[in-house]
Amino acid sequence: MKIIKNALITIKPFNETHLDEFVIAVKESANTVGQWMPWCTPEYSIEEAQLWFKYCRHNIERSIAYDVGIFLNETGQLAGGISINRINRMDMIGNVGYWVRESLQNQGIASAALELIKTFGFQSLGLTRLEIVILEENHISRRLAEKSGAKFECLARNRLLHNEQPTDALVYSLIP
Repeated sequence: MKIIKNALITIKPFNETHLDEFVIAVKESANTVGQWMPWCTPEYSIEEAQLWFKYCRHNIERSIAYDVGIFLNETGQLAGGISINRINRMDMIGNVGYWVRESLQNQGIASAALELIKTFGFQSLGLTRLEIVILEENHISRRLAEKSGAKFECLARNRLLHNEQPTDALVYSLIP
């Protein structure tokens, strides 16, 4: 995957130099991101980050998922992560997910990253549909999806596992 950037951010694969900052960002964000992403805890470890980075590299090398970092252009600071995963080449669709560390939330970073990943998904990967699947109570993510031009399609029953429980989720779609 090539590095993709705009005036505010760069999205690119994680590497070993990002490990410490990734762990700090995750721990810092347990109160906000952790509400929706159970892996985001104050106990998150460097070993978990190493496994995650290895998994991300493996998927990118095989073109089956693109879980990458969001970095501020001005400082190089890790701002969060964004992905296209669950790629279905037969139907040319993928899921988009995103998170921004707590200290950098509400600064337009997630919106900028979503615009970049949409372009990557449609132009570079040739996908014809991207889905954003959101827990019903996650109003911030819902607003971001809608702001990006995603259209609400349905409430899907038992669509996500959240805290190890089947949970209903909202499905939004983006098309080129």
